Amino acid sequence: MLTELRQKSQITIPKEIVTKLGLAEGDKLNIMEKDGMIYLIPVTVYPKKYLNELKNEIDDVKEKLRAGEQPVFDNLDALFDKLEE
Repeated sequence: MLTELRQKSQITIPKEIVTKLGLAEGDKLNIMEKDGMIYLIPVTVYPKKYLNELKNEIDDVKEKLRAGEQPVFDNLDALFDKLEE
């Protein structure tokens, strides 16, 4: 699809692509150039507070694994069996 570079280096992404990718106003796109090609890559940006909480939770699970306090399952069936108890 052909688009045109506009004032302030703006372009319009064709509606078909926006719809296909499920993009909406305000979504973030990473833009990069490689070998003379321009790439637009949709990205998700998470608040730093959320990422810090997630990191702390992961660290807690790692510590429980080291201490043998965190159950480990060989497969999903074993996990679901434990959850049903």
